[in-house]
Amino acid sequence: MKGGPIKTGLRIVAGEWRGRKLATPEGENTRPTADRTRETLFSMLASRLGTFEGLKVADLFAGSGALGFEALSRGAAHCLFVDQDPAAIRAIRSNIANLQAQGKSDVRAGSVMALGPAKDVLDLVLLDPPYETGAGVVAIDKLARLGWIGEQTWICLETSRTEAVSIRGFEVESERDVGKARLHFLRKTES
Repeated sequence: MKGGPIKTGLRIVAGEWRGRKLATPEGENTRPTADRTRETLFSMLASRLGTFEGLKVADLFAGSGALGFEALSRGAAHCLFVDQDPAAIRAIRSNIANLQAQGKSDVRAGSVMALGPAKDVLDLVLLDPPYETGAGVVAIDKLARLGWIGEQTWICLETSRTEAVSIRGFEVESERDVGKARLHFLRKTES
């Protein structure tokens, strides 16, 4: 495959594809969300959402796409994967092919900030940007203005434990530290 090898090692935690391995990009440009962190994240989401059935999801700063594939495995109807790293895009496309998830997936190679106006509001937005950059906060603000995020949308932003999150027009509903990560669950406040 052009662009270097893809390593495997991550596994889907639950759902239809439980235990299936995911390709992850080689190199230091991505930091896959640890299994324990994903388990905590999806347990907390399940208590809020009830079910993932039929949800429209975005996995932004997607890396291998592990968060989006976890949501699809649990019944989400569709996932938009966005990353600008070519190795990450190769890994995501490899995972889509291996899981036969073509009809449930849309891959955008480029910056999250390059997304244009939304056609539909998403149900769940998962963001795992590089730590200590503030990129997730900027992306959430922009995506809300472009119609991707509505008042019913759940947002989960992973940051380092030292990062605080504050976005005008959003409420931090909950935070949880897991290992080196902090998970922030946000909702848009009523206009």
